[in-house]
Amino acid sequence: MTTDARPNILIIHADQHRADCLGCYGDPNVQTPHIDALAADGVLFRNTFCPYPVCTPSRYSLLTGLYARQHLGWSNHSTIPSGLPTLPRACQQAGYHTKAVGKMHFTPTYLDLGFDDMLLAEQHGPGRYDDDYHRWLMVEGLCDRVDLMDQVRDYRKDAPDVYWESVGAMVSDLDEKHHSTTWIGERALEEVQTWESGGNLLMVGFIKPHHPFDPPRRWADMYDPEELKLLPGWRDTCLPEDVAYNPGYFPHAELTEQKLRLAMARYYATISQIDDHVGKIIGAVKAAGLYEDTIIVYTSDHGDYMGFHHLLLKGNHMYDPLVRVPMIIKYPANRDAGAEVDALVSVVDTAPTLLSTAGLAVPATMKGLVLDAGTPGRDVVYTEDRHGQVYMARSRTHKLLLHQDSRHSQFFDLQHDPLEMENLFRNPAAAPQLNGLRERLHQWALHESVSPSGLDEEAPIITEDHARTRADGHRPSAAEHFRRKMAEPHDFG
Repeated sequence: MTTDARPNILIIHADQHRADCLGCYGDPNVQTPHIDALAADGVLFRNTFCPYPVCTPSRYSLLTGLYARQHLGWSNHSTIPSGLPTLPRACQQAGYHTKAVGKMHFTPTYLDLGFDDMLLAEQHGPGRYDDDYHRWLMVEGLCDRVDLMDQVRDYRKDAPDVYWESVGAMVSDLDEKHHSTTWIGERALEEVQTWESGGNLLMVGFIKPHHPFDPPRRWADMYDPEELKLLPGWRDTCLPEDVAYNPGYFPHAELTEQKLRLAMARYYATISQIDDHVGKIIGAVKAAGLYEDTIIVYTSDHGDYMGFHHLLLKGNHMYDPLVRVPMIIKYPANRDAGAEVDALVSVVDTAPTLLSTAGLAVPATMKGLVLDAGTPGRDVVYTEDRHGQVYMARSRTHKLLLHQDSRHSQFFDLQHDPLEMENLFRNPAAAPQLNGLRERLHQWALHESVSPSGLDEEAPIITEDHARTRADGHRPSAAEHFRRKMAEPHDFG
């Protein structure tokens, strides 16, 4: 066995995981014993906000410590500039072995951001035709039908009634062995089992609990929809402003409590399935005697309304259930175990926190804070959306959503209206607090230049043989495989 005193770094990243849908965050419904145990050994940050409530921009922010207006990755089909310092690159340059497993959502798919190797399972866009997981499904003669018809417009328009009636909360058409959560969890477990000492960075990106909410049968039956307690913020009808802003991936106006309860049950099931694999991965770290010296993070890119304001999924206003995410950090030697922090923090704080905690230099480009149990956090936390058309400035007591089209701007007094139901943007009595947050937002924005989206399909990728490029001609045959499978009769009952 080699000796390496450097701490290992394990990032467990879920997709679309609403912060309060964990036992350790107070959810009375969901069963997450392994993540709860991690929180008991670590520090739980109760008020962590994503910098951009869309998958790829938020992931780039986690890895760079920058906002989208700085790293240029404004959309799910974007590339950050080559040479921009990142968490994996800083670790790689310090001699760490760096690896990514699961969903990363980069363009190009195997974009070189400092990971020595990447075993990928993608969901949206061309990545599903490039990645290792779907390549394996093709060899197995399979297709992830529910996921494909949810994510690809050409299949979604022809989806069966059960898909629409269940708002995508269906039992997976794949058995558990072939489900993406299992594949990602097992590949991560195999990687951790190779660790003999310190100096390893592993980022594990689960596709779930992102929609469609399609757990395998064993997990799908775990929760009874009728026994669930609805999450805070449900109302019987939509607010007119919310429907005008975005009518919904599934029409919000057609959402019923029955549909929501089914979505919740399947959403919780996907979270519990992830939790099971988190337990196995952390169990392997413990079995190797490396747990105390491993920094472990559990977080997500954005949340889900899950009934808040009669909304589902994402894409509407930046209400708290969408922009607030879990952040659990277990420090070396289980430092400050069990501490809970109420300070306002951001996902952009992740990279500088991990590098500093590991004793590595934090690149000057990284704008985030170094978090610990005593962090004062921020007076105001900022989030961007819609390529700079709308910004959130949120303090502990008030929240401003400033839109380029002022008809959609909103302002809330969170002390008296924590569920963000009463828009005070045009209320003269709220002007002093509103103008104070507007000025803070303007001062913040002055220090960050707005740039066009970065996109480079030919950007450098990792050098591993299994990493595919758009130019190698594999995509048409992959797309044809899934077209054939989708054309086969299938009972989604």
